Amino acid sequence: MLHEIIDKYYLDKEKGKNRSKVQNHFYVSQTGKCPRHLFFKFKNVPEKELEPHMLRLFDHGDHMHQLIMSALTSTRDIHVVASEVKIPPQELISGRADAVISDGNQLYVLDIKSMNSMIFKSLTEPKPENIWQIQLYLYYFRIPKGILLYVNKDNLQLKEFIFDYDPDQAKKLLADLKFLKNQIDTNIVPKRLESYPNNWECRYCQYKSVCDIGAQGEMKWDDFKTQVQWVNSSEE
Repeated sequence: MLHEIIDKYYLDKEKGKNRSKVQNHFYVSQTGKCPRHLFFKFKNVPEKELEPHMLRLFDHGDHMHQLIMSALTSTRDIHVVASEVKIPPQELISGRADAVISDGNQLYVLDIKSMNSMIFKSLTEPKPENIWQIQLYLYYFRIPKGILLYVNKDNLQLKEFIFDYDPDQAKKLLADLKFLKNQIDTNIVPKRLESYPNNWECRYCQYKSVCDIGAQGEMKWDDFKTQVQWVNSSEE
């Protein structure tokens, strides 16, 4: 009984979020994601519904963030200058960093990531996509250093990585997003990832059934969307 009630709560909550969200700009958290995935997101292609247990995991990750921030705001050894810090408003991208902190000498942008034990144990360096995200925060906040703090969801162990702002990397990330936004605006579906279908993004992608029916390379959206509509109607 409770299982079904709790599952329904999470599914209804997610449906409500999706109905109210029309995407017209990128989010920092989408940096490094598959361009075709993002294209479909902008075009409001219906996504495969996430399982309730996955939605609960996302919720659990939010609680991990709150736990870490509670500890940081309660200590005198570090100063939390601001939390949930939004980047300056502009058309291309939006997002908010978990915090800007200071050790008394240096400002840092802090980004907190939670993961399961299996991934945590194998982590010897920051994930590239996480570095890319924080590089954009460093670019917009004009802060020279960032900290990625990883939290093991299963036992609350921590790993941290400190690194410097890389202006060349930030400029390339923004250039890639501008190129993708132009493809979205001109209705050109980006090519698949080179590692399709073995890439982990492909295996868990909510648009996999749509991507599967398309070509490997770029496509015209006006031609392809009729096939997308057929797939969606056949799955209902």
